[in-house]
Amino acid sequence: MTRRWSFYMDVLPILVIIGQETIEMALLTLFKAATNQGMNNHVFVAYSYAVGTSVLLPVTLFTRSRRSIVVSPLSFSIVCKIVLLGAIGCSSQVLGYIGINYSSPTLASALANLIPAFTFMLAVTFRMEKLAAKSRSSNAKVMGSIISIAGAFVLTFYKGPPIMNFSSLHQSIGFLKSVDSSWDVIAGILLIVDYFLSSLWYILVVHIMKEFPDELTLTLLYTTTATIISIVVALLSVPNASAWKIGLNLSLISIVSSAIFGKFIGIAVCAWTVRLKGAVYVTSFKPLQIVISAGLGVMFLGDTLHVGSIIGATIVSIGLYAILWGKATEEIEEDVGSLESPSNENAPLLQSSRTHTFDNKTNGTV
Repeated sequence: MTRRWSFYMDVLPILVIIGQETIEMALLTLFKAATNQGMNNHVFVAYSYAVGTSVLLPVTLFTRSRRSIVVSPLSFSIVCKIVLLGAIGCSSQVLGYIGINYSSPTLASALANLIPAFTFMLAVTFRMEKLAAKSRSSNAKVMGSIISIAGAFVLTFYKGPPIMNFSSLHQSIGFLKSVDSSWDVIAGILLIVDYFLSSLWYILVVHIMKEFPDELTLTLLYTTTATIISIVVALLSVPNASAWKIGLNLSLISIVSSAIFGKFIGIAVCAWTVRLKGAVYVTSFKPLQIVISAGLGVMFLGDTLHVGSIIGATIVSIGLYAILWGKATEEIEEDVGSLESPSNENAPLLQSSRTHTFDNKTNGTV
């Protein structure tokens, strides 16, 4: 039982998060290629949420009927929070896709390192993270957040001379050609706002999961709300009916892939890992996107590496790992304190409670 619990709590979340980060960057690269063929950002968001909800609804109903899972009661407060979650998520998606359309997935992945810093700052604001002025771990997290934000500004406003240009490798693939880099500053600002909203989304998910610990139902309600909002926004922004026509091309592949792997599986996985490990832990894996997107950008988008990108990404990564060091040190200090505490005699009861919780999760109960 201890080995199963260790794998479930420590190993499985890491594997799942790394896999999801890889899928997310592949979806962004596919989206970039589709928009270069003329697909509208607002239409893409509306369609992807709609398809994701249509796939999720029968899956949720089938899962509930097969496993006889009791759904947690929905209060008016939880419904309002889920509606707010949908509005934040939809706004974040729209801004993020516009930013990627103006730049590249590589810039988006580099600036995504801001998410852990933003998440930590919001967690402190909402008293979900401890902050002590004389604590090394707290000071490391604060300084790491400041350094990450500074690095993001370097990435956004400073390009520097190019280091490598891979455009010659993609002259025969016209639809993957990137847009003019003069839009990178505007794209960077949009992406920074997107990642702040994403951090707020993570914090709100943690808050909702405490009251409503049902990942699948939460995902369904969230995507339904986001679908309604995104369709209304898209209809107001894109009244031209021709922009809504999607043929059997790269746009359709991008929409379906985003709906299944991004909206359906991705959100459910995110809710599960956030409930299990916390928002700060889950967002700490965002630096992996730099390596993944750089490889995908070189292979498929013909991106050019600049000195400013490397400097900015390095600064952001230093700030990020300062946050992670502070978080790890804080957890070690808490574990040592709990072992030295006189209340250590209650440890068997705590272990029994955790084992019981794990048994419930593996049996499919909430």
